[in-house]
Amino acid sequence: MNTKIKFIAALLIFTLFNCKQQNTLSEYKYADKSTVLSCGDTKSKLYNEALFSFENDILSFYGKNNNKQSLTTAYAQFVRNSQYNRVKFNELVSDHTLEVFNILKEDTDLWQVGNTKSNLNYYSPLFKCIASNIENKDLKTTLNALLETNSMSPKLFAPPLQSNYRFAIKDKYLAAYIAFDLFYAKLFDVDLTVVKTQSQGVDFNKTPAK
Repeated sequence: MNTKIKFIAALLIFTLFNCKQQNTLSEYKYADKSTVLSCGDTKSKLYNEALFSFENDILSFYGKNNNKQSLTTAYAQFVRNSQYNRVKFNELVSDHTLEVFNILKEDTDLWQVGNTKSNLNYYSPLFKCIASNIENKDLKTTLNALLETNSMSPKLFAPPLQSNYRFAIKDKYLAAYIAFDLFYAKLFDVDLTVVKTQSQGVDFNKTPAK
């Protein structure tokens, strides 16, 4: 009986250890930045890291030939290229963001991989948090109307987003929508074995130009 109990205890410890290992990010590069997404669960730290890592990537990529590149301009280029399916994900994504994405993939509630509209689950706790907290009233109304009619997709939300991307600089829930639906959700369809990661020329712990 004692042997059986010891075996079960060892098995539980092994399982818990593996679960912990699977959900651990080796480094939170942006842990010193303020929490901008508060979605009421233990994953908020990871979601914030994902957002800041995405912003660092677009600022680095679109500003590689322009030292005066602003985050506003980087968002403009990314949103426009996303609308026309011209984002070079293989070149844009950094090593750190890839690691963040691999952790995010374990969050099964967050994704609907294979969905024809988006790999992002629009009814996940995170997305509900985003939809409830976007500050721009027009964008918030449009987004929630699309959700209520089960019509939400990047394609249908693109026109109003294209006209209002600047709000993402201060409204980090809108920024999170862009990061998770137009970037991380798209990485499921990218061959990550041939990713050419960019060199990180931007210190995002310093406040970038707006």
